[in-house]
Amino acid sequence: MKFRDEVRRFVASELAPVSEEIERKEDFSLIRKFIAKSGKRGYLGSPFPAKYGGTEKGMAYEIIVAEEVSAVNPGTDMSRAASTLFYSMPVFKFGNEEQKKKYLIPVVKGEKIGAIGITEPDVGSDTAGMKTKAKRDINDYLINGEKRFITNGSQADFLCVFAITNTNVHPHQGMSSFIVEKGMPGFTSVKDYELLGQHGAKVSHLKFENVRVPKENLIGKENDGFRVLMDELDRERATIAAQALGYARTPFEVAIKYSNERIQFDKKIRTFEGVSFKIAEAATKIEAAKLLTLQAARMLDKGIPATKQATMAKMYATEVAFEVANDALQILGGMGYTREYPVERMLRDSRLMMIGGGTAEILRFLIQREVYKEFGY
Repeated sequence: MKFRDEVRRFVASELAPVSEEIERKEDFSLIRKFIAKSGKRGYLGSPFPAKYGGTEKGMAYEIIVAEEVSAVNPGTDMSRAASTLFYSMPVFKFGNEEQKKKYLIPVVKGEKIGAIGITEPDVGSDTAGMKTKAKRDINDYLINGEKRFITNGSQADFLCVFAITNTNVHPHQGMSSFIVEKGMPGFTSVKDYELLGQHGAKVSHLKFENVRVPKENLIGKENDGFRVLMDELDRERATIAAQALGYARTPFEVAIKYSNERIQFDKKIRTFEGVSFKIAEAATKIEAAKLLTLQAARMLDKGIPATKQATMAKMYATEVAFEVANDALQILGGMGYTREYPVERMLRDSRLMMIGGGTAEILRFLIQREVYKEFGY
């Protein structure tokens, strides 16, 4: 509780005053400044050892940061997490010491921005269909292909990019991951997408045309990229679940306050079951999502495989966030549809997370697969 209170005060002081400006102007420089300040306070390094700039607190603390930042400005935490967890974890778990010194420490400290490149124009949930290729050329690799919907893509200093290095085997056995630096010849940002929500975050379409990457930038072993990808996704999904808790909490709290003040038929609207039951259901859903997310985080901290738990947390929490925001807007009525309250923004922001990091449909497929495995089928 002490850590949460500390982070909440920091977010209230450093992010809340510029949140509306981020939303209206979509100014990434404000997000970058917040990430830098967060790094100085150690809030970017919960899962990482001190030698790499971390605090060694673990995922159970990372999800607190994710929730608290998301409760104020979702686009900011999407950018923060993409840099300091989704990008950084592959480098930390599979990179060598030289890579960690050069490409991990500056990101954990908030001095540099990271991004992870998985999704492509023709590839979403089906990563086996990846078309980006990396061909060995003496001491380098030449990367060719495109990536789409890459958070921080146009802003990142470093990117963890996945590509096929062996076309003669199944992509799961022929995928590799590389660190690509901003400014490498042939690497371009085609555009940043205009989004329904998550304003301020930059979600980009990237192109790689004979981008020459030194062999020293290969993360782990050649053709071992699918293992890197799967390891990252469990932490990504647990973090997104925590972000969703933030998306749910803000409209929930607004709805409670509003329903206790709004008078209709000479009564506070909280006295009507059509309103109060929505509050009861939202409270229960948020609590359940919180427990699922914490369970996944604690398992990851203990080194226990958590694919099922992280996937369940992500699926449930993201759907809860949208449902709670939608019900909160209904409680506020017409005022909920205006920008005078943050409810409409949280409704827009939450919608993405039933797509990003694994769609609700593919997550259900993964969960049932894990369940059948547990029963030996």
